[in-house]
Amino acid sequence: MRLAVGVGALALAAVFLSSPAAATATASPGGGDPAPTPTATATVPVEERATFAYGKHYRQRMDIWWRKDGVTRPAVFVIHGGWWSGGDKKYMTEVTRSYFQLGYVVVNINYRLAQDAPWPAQRTDTLDAIATVRRHFAQFNLDPDRYALLGFSAGGHIAAAVGTYGDGVPGLRGVVGISPVVSPRTAYEDGDEGADHEQRKLRKATIALAGGCEPIECPRIWSSMEVPLHATQGDAPMLSVHSADEFVPPYQSEMLKQALNSVGVAMNIRAVPGFVHSSPLYREPGVAESVQSWIIARLAH
Repeated sequence: MRLAVGVGALALAAVFLSSPAAATATASPGGGDPAPTPTATATVPVEERATFAYGKHYRQRMDIWWRKDGVTRPAVFVIHGGWWSGGDKKYMTEVTRSYFQLGYVVVNINYRLAQDAPWPAQRTDTLDAIATVRRHFAQFNLDPDRYALLGFSAGGHIAAAVGTYGDGVPGLRGVVGISPVVSPRTAYEDGDEGADHEQRKLRKATIALAGGCEPIECPRIWSSMEVPLHATQGDAPMLSVHSADEFVPPYQSEMLKQALNSVGVAMNIRAVPGFVHSSPLYREPGVAESVQSWIIARLAH
């Protein structure tokens, strides 16, 4: 497998390639998807991995793994965690590889962090990344109407927020959250005086996500961040996985399940004994396999 373009090569240009070689492009007037302008050709391998831009900010980058074998495949979008203020797609490389090996097109997303832009920038970036890839579906042998999201911790919140955006996101077949913070308001309240270190840290992270604004000062922003408030019958089914005793407890996802079930959308919650969070939880015995099985079932037809 060949890395076609490094992130550094894309720092000043949003690119989509018709070959694995470097390219430049001009962004659209509305700041949307750029027009691809290939500048070189190269021998085309069967398997390809490259980094693309979906916006002008240096964080608006995504790694796409695909096969140039002419077979149309569903996709999995991977969204990293990191308290909305850290983390990077590079830490999701092994997860990305695992879904590529299962036969999917895989898109591993970076997004603007809270210090770059407050909510809803993170949801907007993910929606833009999805829309950009779907517009270029033929280039990646991708079925634009069969894809799933897999998010970790803060990335699980973003994935769930995308899954409940509007009246349903076209083509989205399922959303998985590993330790997803689906209720930042609950995390804020849980992190009050007497909470443990991780809960207090998460409280501060939710405030930063809201642009430094507390719930009483910015109720509209906090309502936008609160995933259960946005459930509609057009939303995709969801799966959440938590450790039973972690600092993002299963009852956060229970709130979302109740909201989704009330409008006829299925949601499953798995609670694993212990207290590990996010990626370490995903590596617990049987967790990755159960998530993969759920995604396979959602993308089968």
